[in-house]
Amino acid sequence: MKKGISIWSFAPAPLASAFALAKDAGFEGVEVALDETGEVSLTSTEGELLAVRRTAADAGIALYSVASGLYWQHWLTADDAAEREKAKDIVKRQLDTAAALGADTILVLPGCVNAFSDPERIVDYAAAYDRALEAMRELAPYAEGVGVSIGLENVWNKFLTSPLELRDFIDRVGSPFVGSYLDVGNILANGYPDQWIRILGERIKKVHFKDYRTAVGGLDGFVDLLAGDVDYPAVMRALCDVGYDGWVTAEMIPAYRHHTSAILYNTSYAMDRILGRR
Repeated sequence: MKKGISIWSFAPAPLASAFALAKDAGFEGVEVALDETGEVSLTSTEGELLAVRRTAADAGIALYSVASGLYWQHWLTADDAAEREKAKDIVKRQLDTAAALGADTILVLPGCVNAFSDPERIVDYAAAYDRALEAMRELAPYAEGVGVSIGLENVWNKFLTSPLELRDFIDRVGSPFVGSYLDVGNILANGYPDQWIRILGERIKKVHFKDYRTAVGGLDGFVDLLAGDVDYPAVMRALCDVGYDGWVTAEMIPAYRHHTSAILYNTSYAMDRILGRR
């Protein structure tokens, strides 16, 4: 497996600095994110994205995935049709961005029934399912056209909360370019990562490594790798059993911390232990 780090794990800095730090800390790649503004954004030109790609290559860093936090504001499952179209446009832009950067996968939230980003908004579950399925069936040919896969992340959105449901949803989309972006830390709120891995199997496009203490709960429950309740030996056995040998990406939360760079080095070491490199 290949060892990556999410750009969200870094304190705010130019991408060149983040790439250099990631390389020094022992990571092989970085998962960048599509934002409203910035170096990788909705308004970035192809030339600007190619410059980012060259910067990463010069640092010895692979760009293999593009995430986005924009789906917390723009839901593919929203009651408002205009918002749903906006969300689909973001997916297409994200796919184009990934293709320009040389990445083969994007991380997409399939939609929300409810979310911490807008706790007063609730969407009917059945309507959310139909809208998300329609959107993915519409977007799958676009993904295939640019050669980039859509990975649907399991998040705290009160939607697709079971591995069986997510498996069947992906199968109903019916495209090899739509699969799972599995976050093992997020699963602990209502399940067991190794069970999800075995159920989703070859549908898994990419994997997020996080750790979580269930006794704490909420967003404060996320902790450093190997400091929480994720059974990483079981996770690794399951990933090996289903034949997964792609990227595993650490997604840390540095916003409330000091000494972010130290967290990155500790994370790299922890990932090496998880992957059996130390």
